[in-house]
Amino acid sequence: MTQAAPTLGADDRTYPARPILAASVAVFREGRVLIATRTKPPGAGVWSLPGGLVEVGETLEEGALRELMEEVGVEARIVGFNRHVQRIDRDEQGLVRHHFVVASFVGIWTKGEAQTGPEAGEVRWVDPRDLGDLPTTPHLGRILARAADICEQAE
Repeated sequence: MTQAAPTLGADDRTYPARPILAASVAVFREGRVLIATRTKPPGAGVWSLPGGLVEVGETLEEGALRELMEEVGVEARIVGFNRHVQRIDRDEQGLVRHHFVVASFVGIWTKGEAQTGPEAGEVRWVDPRDLGDLPTTPHLGRILARAADICEQAE
């Protein structure tokens, strides 16, 4: 289905002409996983995995690791692919405001201390199977539970 954007956003992330490819990584350190609050829509203010857009010429894994370093200052070694996640948000008229397809990987921390930045408002190492009452992106609990299983098998 093709749609015309009512107005152009600041970039092509808002009312995109096609789905946007992104990558994220669930990084584990001593049994805990790193999550961060998003500072930009969609999902500003909620907890999610570090990640972002894949650049032209990058593999999905390279994009996930670059975004991890840029957003939170951490490096990791990828040990597996978890799943893809789709985020589709529509406006009041039913037009697609955001459409992201995210390749979600699992990694093991290698160096760096998690820090906040322009895209990560807060950072926290948490139990992957107990997020408590933290507001999260859709399905984060299931994604982290599966990521923990993949990480345990890899170690």
